[in-house]
Amino acid sequence: MQTKKQIVLAITGATGAVIGVRMLERLRVRGDVETHLVISPWGRRTLEYETPLHASEVETMADHVYKPNDMWSPIASGSYRIDAMIIAPCSMRTLAAIATGLSDSLISRAADVMLKEQRKLVLVPRETPLSSIHLENMGRLAAMGTVLMPPMLTFYNRPESIEDMVDHVVQRVFDQIGICEDLSPRWIGRDDI
Repeated sequence: MQTKKQIVLAITGATGAVIGVRMLERLRVRGDVETHLVISPWGRRTLEYETPLHASEVETMADHVYKPNDMWSPIASGSYRIDAMIIAPCSMRTLAAIATGLSDSLISRAADVMLKEQRKLVLVPRETPLSSIHLENMGRLAAMGTVLMPPMLTFYNRPESIEDMVDHVVQRVFDQIGICEDLSPRWIGRDDI
């Protein structure tokens, strides 16, 4: 019987690998979460280009690590109980594969499982500007219950660094899957206006 919250985290080849890494760092220190990590081939390359970390270092932060083509892994089946899946960052290629049901990798298959089992799926898509194809795919996924959370900049929390901006995105994504992390000031309103 699983007592810890089971979270799949996938890192794909879009820019913003630091977001996925920060999520893994925060989940690692919690005693109530078990992480399942998949990094796509382009995710590995982007991670190693954008951060000082090697993919193997990031993998040591996860409880379970799967190869991106391992369709025999437990997360490829709906009978394995996963509570939520986050893809951060999520490339438009991955988003399109999920939106069209193309389960050609473990990441898109695990996301397909989340959809068919009606479990929480959160995507952090990274692309700008967005084409009509991107928007149609996002609309299709939103209609299926997927949470789409592009990493938007906020200024009410008065960020002083890139780390502050990343922490705000991580906190907002965690809110969606029921994990409380106070990494960034939350909006409390103003009465002096």
